[in-house]
Amino acid sequence: MGRFVEGESRGERLLLPDCLDDYVGEDNLVRVVDAFINELDLPTLGFAGPAATGRPAYSPATMLKLYLYGYLNQVQSSRRLEREAGRNVECLWLTGKLVPDFKTIADFRRDNGAAIRAVCRQFVILCREIGLIGGGTVAVDGSRFKAVNTRDKNYTPGAIRLRMEQVDASIARYLGMLDTADRQEDQVAELRVNRLRDRLEALRRQMRELRTMERVVADAPDHQVSLTDADARAMATNGKGTGMVGYNAQAVVDAKHHLIAHEVTNVGHDRSQLANMARQAKEVTGAGGLTVLADRGYFSGEEVVACETAGITPIVPKPLTSGAKADGRFGKQDFIYQPETDTYRCPAGEQLIWRYTTTEKGLTLSRYWSSNCGTCAMKAMCTPSKQRRITRWEHEAVIEAMQRRLDETPNAMRVRRSIVEHVFGTIKGWMGRDHFRTRRLANVGTEMSLHILAYNVKRAVAVLGAPALMAAIRG
Repeated sequence: MGRFVEGESRGERLLLPDCLDDYVGEDNLVRVVDAFINELDLPTLGFAGPAATGRPAYSPATMLKLYLYGYLNQVQSSRRLEREAGRNVECLWLTGKLVPDFKTIADFRRDNGAAIRAVCRQFVILCREIGLIGGGTVAVDGSRFKAVNTRDKNYTPGAIRLRMEQVDASIARYLGMLDTADRQEDQVAELRVNRLRDRLEALRRQMRELRTMERVVADAPDHQVSLTDADARAMATNGKGTGMVGYNAQAVVDAKHHLIAHEVTNVGHDRSQLANMARQAKEVTGAGGLTVLADRGYFSGEEVVACETAGITPIVPKPLTSGAKADGRFGKQDFIYQPETDTYRCPAGEQLIWRYTTTEKGLTLSRYWSSNCGTCAMKAMCTPSKQRRITRWEHEAVIEAMQRRLDETPNAMRVRRSIVEHVFGTIKGWMGRDHFRTRRLANVGTEMSLHILAYNVKRAVAVLGAPALMAAIRG
């Protein structure tokens, strides 16, 4: 069995370096972690100081270094972090050979959520100060992440109704099987009857539990109850029947070097998130003028106006929800608004004039129509009603201006995808396509902050290199 690479004998004596520092290279990522956390004013960020009495606790700096090391190396479990702290040379160097137990590690993340999220923001501010954030254009996107809660432990009115129908069908099937078994008189049939009766009793018990849960769900503020993680919510995904129970993570990514600010919500859609994330982006980047790119899932007239009010320029496609277009008729976009006369010009050249203004759901809306629709040769292509009516929101001009910007930059959505979508794919890959390890919205937000902090550190090192980043940190 010759010609293989042979290892050294385990009994051979070795001349090892004199100190632990010699095992960690000058450009090792743990040196960046150490430099960054050593420069933080941890009490100001919200970490508790040492207690005056009792057993001394581990320093917040030590625990934070251990957690950041774990998330940089895809080790998020507190038990696995405990093992790494006792056997990994980089961890031994980073923590000074301290090995906290897994419960101490887990409690630190739970008890210092707000402070950990502040550390994540602090690193983004550092990146802005050293020129890694451009601030001219950012992209916003959201992605669903699984919670600890399974779908079977999540209840909504629709889910309860479906489960009741399934239980009813199962009861009917077992009753039929029980009638058949009762007609047989051998010993095997008697055993089968007993099993069927036990199963029927279990199904009836399940039906009683579902009726109780139906009342609980009806009393819940959002008509949804999750038993394992009370804050997790059912969220739709692209595939039919592939919804998940989880959280909606929002990220705003700078176009220059793809560094991230973020937020975690348990709202299953993105329509109410545009202005909030855009304002966060403006605060983080410090930019006077900011352009925000988002997909059509973020479109909301109120959110677009809120961005404009905050001095932010949004570019968001408007969803095409016109029933007329779906039926092959003219859509609203085929009618041209003429601001000088406050009228619309229809495809046939007729003028739709203002008729009245009303308020619906808090929105001020104006109605326009023409008196000549009955004699129009193109009426069949326009409306099956007596008249084609156009509704205009009081801030419609803002939406039209945004549509013009989108028309002038036809590759805007392609740019958005290239900026933001790979970020979530990378983080989910680090998580192993797994669920969050913590429960409740605040704790999940802390866990996501650690993922984002690890991502931003890696991006900064990839751009500047470890020595240059450490020099910038120490300032």
